[in-house]
Amino acid sequence: MTKRIFAAILLVTVTVLLLSAAAISAVLYEEFEAQLFTSLKSEAHTIAVALESGLRAEDYLPALKPAQVSDLRVTWVAADGIVLYDSDADAASMENHLAREEIAEALQNGYGDSTRNSATISKKTIYYACRLTDGTVLRVSGTQDSVLGVLLNALRPAAFVLLAAVLLALLLSYRVSKRVVRPLNALDLENPQKVETYDELTPLLEKISTQNRRIHTQMEQLRRSQEEFAAVTGHMSEGLLLIDTKMRLLFSNESARRLLHIVPNDGQSLLEVNRSAPFREAAQEALRGSHTQESLTLDGRIYQLVANPAYDGQTLTGAVLLLLDVTERADRERLRREFTANVSHELRTPLTSISGFAELIREGLAKPEDVPRFAGRICSEAQRLLTLIEDILRLSQLDEGDAVEEKTPQRLDELAASVAQRLAPVAQQQGITLTADTAPCEVMGVRRILEELIYNLCDNAVKYNRPQGTVKVTAKTVDGCPTLIVADTGIGIAKAEQERVFERFYRVDKSHSRAIGGTGLGLSIVKHAAAFHGAQLTLESEPGQGATITLRFPKPQ
Repeated sequence: MTKRIFAAILLVTVTVLLLSAAAISAVLYEEFEAQLFTSLKSEAHTIAVALESGLRAEDYLPALKPAQVSDLRVTWVAADGIVLYDSDADAASMENHLAREEIAEALQNGYGDSTRNSATISKKTIYYACRLTDGTVLRVSGTQDSVLGVLLNALRPAAFVLLAAVLLALLLSYRVSKRVVRPLNALDLENPQKVETYDELTPLLEKISTQNRRIHTQMEQLRRSQEEFAAVTGHMSEGLLLIDTKMRLLFSNESARRLLHIVPNDGQSLLEVNRSAPFREAAQEALRGSHTQESLTLDGRIYQLVANPAYDGQTLTGAVLLLLDVTERADRERLRREFTANVSHELRTPLTSISGFAELIREGLAKPEDVPRFAGRICSEAQRLLTLIEDILRLSQLDEGDAVEEKTPQRLDELAASVAQRLAPVAQQQGITLTADTAPCEVMGVRRILEELIYNLCDNAVKYNRPQGTVKVTAKTVDGCPTLIVADTGIGIAKAEQERVFERFYRVDKSHSRAIGGTGLGLSIVKHAAAFHGAQLTLESEPGQGATITLRFPKPQ
């Protein structure tokens, strides 16, 4: 802007300077010409008066030295046009002047004047003539440079003057342009009304100020919206992705970046994030305007990818992709199927035995001496069936949170000692030593569920022990938390199976489990009972080295 103002001021200054110089020259030229004409006229009349007074022209004219016009030429012409005298030339050799314009006018009117230009010497000659009383004509002439001559003569000094004027114009233009622009450069567009500047800019500055306030309000609203959006999406466990119609990634929340290992990058393509076929196909279908769902496995977990098109009015602008972790749902579905299959199997086995023995008795195929034994087997299998159903119902209650009784303070040490005492005879029959090591500790819980929890742990430790093995039940306070520990010297559990022993119907040694009975739901009931009481359950075991199960209950309030 400074350069433009500087150039404009300089151009205007030089143009005005040249036009002014031309106008002044023209005016002065005309003024000089008028002065020359007046001087010639005055000289002519002065000489005429002298000649009329009786002075001899032959003596007076040669001695004449005009004072007012330095380049004066005097010519005396007879009435018939013959030149009688000329101050610059030989009169005898000069042609007849009767046809000269100023001579003809003087003979007719008493005076005359004319002007003639010389193309060769760039000068203009002005003539004035007056008629004397004897009929002769006195002509006085003087030369003046023509306009071209004046310009040629003044070219060098004019060039110096013009150069000086241009330099001065440059300096002044630079200073003026700087001064003009300085208030504009000092404008604070954030606070335009607080700056003193040109009055002409006031409407503009007011509009800028109004626009600034509007922009500030809109930016503040946008910032709050972005913060709210970031807060909502940042706390989502689901992965959220936004893409445009060219599959460029526009946005990804923290969960999506973590799941897909996204490193933020402008213009990043969705295909750089995940190149799997389901992922690509879901995005492409969404960009075709269709809702679609696909299943993905990421870092060992199962995710459902939901892709929906995004519209602005009727125009498709991109797509929204949502990653939902459905691992637990898939696991629950798998467990449900396994549970259904296991329950069917576990129910079918005793029912088959009951049905078979009952049919033998009904058809009279059993020997009389075998009937009591068959009836005992029927009773045993029926009891096993009832136990299984009771365990299933108990698990269902724990799953649904229908353990109903209100939690009350319970002495964990007393419950552990009581269960150990009940199971001691059974353990002794199998050659197992069952001991209890307790110290006073109290938990908030349901007595029936706590007893069952301890019983199942101790019962499993006895059943899966080796001959002459030991089971130790410990109940005490550790680091302020009531803690129950059941340790045995039994067959142990491999690392690969330790995660699954708490699943329903899962058995480490299936042949041994069948031999000793049981429903396969004991540890599953333990897991759910621990969760019901908010206890932390841990298992430590090595094959052939026994197992230690620890339950750490919350600190009493």
